[in-house]
Amino acid sequence: MSAFLHLVRRELRLAFRQRQDSLMVVVFFVLAIVLFPFGVGPEPNILARIAPGIIWVAALLAVMLALERLFQADYEDGSLELLALAPLPLEAIVLAKVVAHWLTTGLPLIVAAPVMAVMLNMNADGMTMLFLVLVLGTPSLSLIGAIGAALILGARRGGVLLSLLILPLFIPILIFAVSAIDGTLTGLTVRPQLFILTGFFLASLALCPWASAAAIRQALE
Repeated sequence: MSAFLHLVRRELRLAFRQRQDSLMVVVFFVLAIVLFPFGVGPEPNILARIAPGIIWVAALLAVMLALERLFQADYEDGSLELLALAPLPLEAIVLAKVVAHWLTTGLPLIVAAPVMAVMLNMNADGMTMLFLVLVLGTPSLSLIGAIGAALILGARRGGVLLSLLILPLFIPILIFAVSAIDGTLTGLTVRPQLFILTGFFLASLALCPWASAAAIRQALE
């Protein structure tokens, strides 16, 4: 456990040295949402109706910006090979990197999302549910994205390939997260959506580190 936490701290230190990458994710998230009122008009009722979809699509695309470099930098300088030879299982190394990725991308998006929700005229109940589904959904995005980031190691034009690989896997999370917020805003039950999002997170936590580690081993051979 101490080795795992040490690796998380290492990843966070590296991320803070290149803090512009995390800043770029938040700036993209904010700008993508700010542009929508210019396109659909400033009508408060319309913005409130489409706010859940706008925020989640922007969050999904923002998370993808930082995924390509999840393993790429360590792969290029040889650090990934040394990490693979460490006593810590490669699956735990992947999980540590995903935790650091979420702390530097997903968590800032969760902090910024309520401000964007206020701008889009979302009510207090909707913002509470937005916060909850972002807490449940963004870790799943990072875990699933790790598989794509591992699969594109050494590939040319990896960013395009990464998008093609993981966007279809992100869609179910997007659908159920937005459905939960819409259900809250319209007074419908949202328990099924929350259960499904929790199931996605638990399944991703169990399966994605293993699949990502297998892809990394293949890339290192």
